Amino acid sequence: MSLFNRLKIVWRKLRGNHYSWPALDISLPGNREFHLVGSIHMGTQDMSPLPARLLQKIQQADALIVEANVADSETPFRDLPVFAPLEERLGEEQLHALEKRASDLGLSLALFSTQPLWQIAMALQATQAQQLGLRPEYGVDYQLLQVAQSERIRIIELEGAARQIALLCALPDNGMALLEDTLTHWHTNARLLQMMIGWWLERPPARPGVTLPNTFSEGLYDVLMHQRNRAWRDFLHALPAGRYVVAVGALHLYGEGSLPEMMA
Repeated sequence: MSLFNRLKIVWRKLRGNHYSWPALDISLPGNREFHLVGSIHMGTQDMSPLPARLLQKIQQADALIVEANVADSETPFRDLPVFAPLEERLGEEQLHALEKRASDLGLSLALFSTQPLWQIAMALQATQAQQLGLRPEYGVDYQLLQVAQSERIRIIELEGAARQIALLCALPDNGMALLEDTLTHWHTNARLLQMMIGWWLERPPARPGVTLPNTFSEGLYDVLMHQRNRAWRDFLHALPAGRYVVAVGALHLYGEGSLPEMMA
């Protein structure tokens, strides 16, 4: 990267975020401009519509880049393997913790008995978000996709749903660590969701180095965050000249090993 581009990145870091939503701008050689948006996959009703200035960026972009096209109506959870009942896969303490959390959410464990553990963790997280008032139709990436489709802006997937499911299926012990982290950091995750909603409704982080509460074990964080950030960096670096709006989960934009840090 040229000295000029490095100086631009340093200047933008010092200046901080000047948008009313969580976002960072990255310029790469070859006339490639990226507006990185910290998305939340489920949002509240007062997060719609999105800021007019962000909608304008979509309209002026050559493409919208997302983790996966969540506006696609096909379910990504078809043809998943069937596992032994939970009683055969979890220890007594783990099963008790899961039963309690499911009961608090009004869920029956019979619904999850033979599902992979990562899918159970995701179901718990989605239900928690819904109880906090979040809905998928108000998610940032979903709304951006709706605008891009109406404006006939090209949509590019960083991964796609099938690749994301394959990543989850490859987790050791069919996602035991993700389920354990979900149960252990339950209240921390709720605070993190509320914090990210505040970034959209009140004020985004002023600096990319913001400290976030930890809700993943080290190994899981490396797989779900660092490794994906590196893959996305390589993908984005390979794109031709153009203006791109890139919507990824907000946690990918901040902290150590963030996507903006890797792209710089």
